Amino acid sequence: MNTVCVDGVYIGKAKNLGQGLISDTDKHRVASRLWLWPQGLGSDEQGDPRFHSGPERALHHYPAEHYDYWRKRHPQLDWAAPAFGENLSTRGLTEEHVCLGDLFRWGGALLQVSQPRSPCYRLSHRWGLAELPRQAQDTGRCGWFYRVLKPGFVSDDQPFELLQRSYPGLSVAWALHAFYTEPLEHAGLKKLVDCPALSSRWRDIAIRRLRTGKVEDWSARLLGLPLEGLRA
Repeated sequence: MNTVCVDGVYIGKAKNLGQGLISDTDKHRVASRLWLWPQGLGSDEQGDPRFHSGPERALHHYPAEHYDYWRKRHPQLDWAAPAFGENLSTRGLTEEHVCLGDLFRWGGALLQVSQPRSPCYRLSHRWGLAELPRQAQDTGRCGWFYRVLKPGFVSDDQPFELLQRSYPGLSVAWALHAFYTEPLEHAGLKKLVDCPALSSRWRDIAIRRLRTGKVEDWSARLLGLPLEGLRA
């Protein structure tokens, strides 16, 4: 594995964008150390806790390398972290280099890769690009989430190190392909179901596809619905 360079650490507050939409994609850089909790990083807030945050989506990691691609595809925008609402930006790791269940040490915390990110319509609202969530999904430039096995202080000047790899054949890139490009391919779904490190949400969806032979409707996630993002 390549040397991993932490480019930036980001947190933010959930904001009301109007029409009931609560977004968490506008984050700011933090240079001081933060406590990484099992529920998330420092005081970071999420727009919709049903689909963001929680113990299996505590930290979002997005490769800084991807921004070269987005600058070429949409040159009218000034792409830079944390444009995808990431908490952690690095160089040296992409979806091809990271596997489900990988254990990483970052500062005083111990992290485990739990699932790829499923891009949603909040990216569209932030950047005015209706097609952006689908483009991220189709190209596999989604990033991934961690669960926190051991809380601790973290910062951008502390090393980010791979400690253990239990599922070398199940990269995040492979999982994205199996889940979105070939969503009903039996062997791929079976591998997802049989990986205990994968989040329960992704495993439950894979089980349902195997049972029904149908793919769930992605339109609400990719395009949004009038009531999505409302807080009680």
